[in-house]
Amino acid sequence: MPAPLHFHFDFISPYGYFASLQVEQLAARHGRTVEWRPMLLGVAVMKVMGLKPLLDTPLKGDYVRRDVLRHARKQGLHLGRDLNASVGNPLPAARAFYWVRQHHPELQAAMVHALYHAFWAEGKDLSTPEAVASIALPPGLLPAEVAAGVASDEASTLLRNAVSASIAAGVFGSPTLVVDGEPFWGFDRLGEAEEWLATGGW
Repeated sequence: MPAPLHFHFDFISPYGYFASLQVEQLAARHGRTVEWRPMLLGVAVMKVMGLKPLLDTPLKGDYVRRDVLRHARKQGLHLGRDLNASVGNPLPAARAFYWVRQHHPELQAAMVHALYHAFWAEGKDLSTPEAVASIALPPGLLPAEVAAGVASDEASTLLRNAVSASIAAGVFGSPTLVVDGEPFWGFDRLGEAEEWLATGGW
């Protein structure tokens, strides 16, 4: 069976959200599956690269706000989040995913979509384990179980190891789709990634 596509993303990334709604269909068209790999832009961009968050960057931040809203309108997506508001603490959502992947691997894709929908479509604050546990969780997950999992040392270690692995793999942005070792950074590169899959690369 062909190798899965490695989809690196941060839950606070609007472009990651847009890509998450398309990547499974893209993979399926080429007989592939998706391996979900949340990362942390705060580590890759701010700590490793020494850059400001995208929305805090002069000139570029204003463009991105316009671009995100423009794309949402084009796709008929409702964004319940104020792009000028703080994104809060990104750790609980990412820890929740890795805890679910560890203990309920069959629910990991559903958990990605549930977290992204809560954060971007509903504009919810996911800054605490309790907040994460209060969203519309995939069937089979209990809120108390999820809250405890997010707060656990295990979830913290799983996320820390995953972020280190993403940095080691050269991932710095969300989304990044890795096709057989070839990275495509940015939502606007999904089309090129699909062409690569269709042709075998160039």
